[in-house]
Amino acid sequence: MNRLFRFFRFNFVFALLLPLAASAQNQKISPDALAAAAKGPVQVIVQYNTTPGLIEQLLLTVTNHGTLLSTLTSINAQVANISLNNLLNLANSPQVLYVSLDRKLTPTQSVTVQPGVTLTSANYTVEPINAPQVWAKGYDGTGVGIAIIDSGVTPVDDLSTKSGLGNRIVYSQNFVPTTLVSSPLLSLSLTLPAGAQDQYGHGTHVAGLAAGNGTDSTGKNDFRTFRGSAPNANIINLRVLDQNGDGTDSQVIAAIEQAIQLQKLYNIRVINLSLGRPIWESYKLDPLDQAVEKAWKAGIVVVVAAGNAGRDLNENPEGYGTIEAPGNDPYVISVGAMNTEQTPGLGDDIIATYSSKGPTFIDHFTKPDVVAPGNLVTSLKFANDPLAVNDPTFETLLGFYQSTGNLTANSSNYFPLSGTSMAAGVTSGAVALLVQAHPSLTPDEVKAFLMRDADRSYFPQTSSVTDPTTGIVYNANYDAFTIGAGYLDINAALTDINSGTVVPAGTAMSPVATYNPSTNNTTLVKDQTALWGATALWGANSVYGQNAFVGGQTALWGSTALWGANNPEGYTALWGATALWGAGTPNAATALWGAGTESGQTALWGATALWGASSTFPY
Repeated sequence: MNRLFRFFRFNFVFALLLPLAASAQNQKISPDALAAAAKGPVQVIVQYNTTPGLIEQLLLTVTNHGTLLSTLTSINAQVANISLNNLLNLANSPQVLYVSLDRKLTPTQSVTVQPGVTLTSANYTVEPINAPQVWAKGYDGTGVGIAIIDSGVTPVDDLSTKSGLGNRIVYSQNFVPTTLVSSPLLSLSLTLPAGAQDQYGHGTHVAGLAAGNGTDSTGKNDFRTFRGSAPNANIINLRVLDQNGDGTDSQVIAAIEQAIQLQKLYNIRVINLSLGRPIWESYKLDPLDQAVEKAWKAGIVVVVAAGNAGRDLNENPEGYGTIEAPGNDPYVISVGAMNTEQTPGLGDDIIATYSSKGPTFIDHFTKPDVVAPGNLVTSLKFANDPLAVNDPTFETLLGFYQSTGNLTANSSNYFPLSGTSMAAGVTSGAVALLVQAHPSLTPDEVKAFLMRDADRSYFPQTSSVTDPTTGIVYNANYDAFTIGAGYLDINAALTDINSGTVVPAGTAMSPVATYNPSTNNTTLVKDQTALWGATALWGANSVYGQNAFVGGQTALWGSTALWGANNPEGYTALWGATALWGAGTPNAATALWGAGTESGQTALWGATALWGASSTFPY
């Protein structure tokens, strides 16, 4: 009932604004910015057709349209605080391309270990993707910089250099606003910098999955070592999330710009973005998507968590259409999460049911691109780590990796988290191995090889998980919208490159999924400039596999496959006239992400909804 009320409330407000907005070219303003501005001044990102100059400065200052806060040069944008009337007037300017809310982002990790989930050992990360085989060939990420844009990274033993005399966090910068500290005793207030170290716990965990070297689990009593995929890569720590795990688009974009600036100095070849938010417009207008593309085109591989909304069944019974931004961008590598079931082999691995599924909202790109281990995976924690302290169910027992002592005690160095955040960290480290071995690889070539050589040989057609608390059964179909091109296999990718395989010219943009209502079929449409389909070697069957879809047809989602005529529930949910993607819901974002708030916090992101303590899932 509350959800329905929010939907109608938003559309009532939106309808009142339409006459004003139409006269002010409201197609240039995102719907969430309009809704938020109706309640008072809002912080927005104003994108211009050219680099902001004197004219744009005048638009925001001299004409009193708003208060200029910062400039984002990479995407020809400015951040400003603005009222509704000024927002509508500003949109009339021919210099303005698009105005969007400076939206809230959150890390993409699941935050609760649910009752009924018992670990007898730690889950695996590097073994399923065959990283040890790459290490044996002499590659461990040495000299490669991975920019972790997250909640900060705190130096711990496992991020030390090989000598142990220093750490591999070679650069740190904070993009979180300063904090005001008041002292009644001294009758003063001080504005203090927030600092770049991790005050939430998420960024350090991700950094360990990418580049931890296992120092604290390497000893005479240790029978297992927790290493990241690239255990000697360098970390560039760019903090954008605060002590609550919250950040904004403008903070993330500023950090991406800094990574580009530091690219040559620290050999930054990978950016990890284990964060996300709802999609409100096409990737061509979304400022966050535009920023990740700037990094990609500058030669940096951008790895993004797909999102943890796969259990959101509000729009269809299987969680399709829940990829988050900037994981919706067709250039970047978007990663879904697998559950390794506490074994190093792949045979029993299943998709984590919270892992977000494609196609992407509005643009319908086929995402995720690959999947990697991400469920209840062990990585780094530090003294008084907030995520570990605030939920003592996050446990890695000493007995999981030590053979003597109090084996039932909690480790002080490691703990598990779940989410596509973790899968992205694993993948970022794997990318570092690849570019260390072949420094000339472009981001598109890296993505192409990772997708072409992903393992899709063992997947079941379907799997199901029953929530022990609610009894709800969550089903997964192992199609391209769920597992992408398949399970990350970094050794297979390196072997393929070493064999002399050549990637055709073009981009590795994720293909668009297109539904044909006359035949009830869904097919992949490849961009004319993309390399997919350039030769049989890089065709859809080669990249996505002939058996990666329900039914195993060689045609993608043919008439008897998941999205074909024999499963009308599937395609009518996504492609029907009144469903998520249909013509009847031009404002479908309000249904999926929540209508009444700036970023849908009371719907998908609410305290008691998907991200709430009582409804997040570790499998």
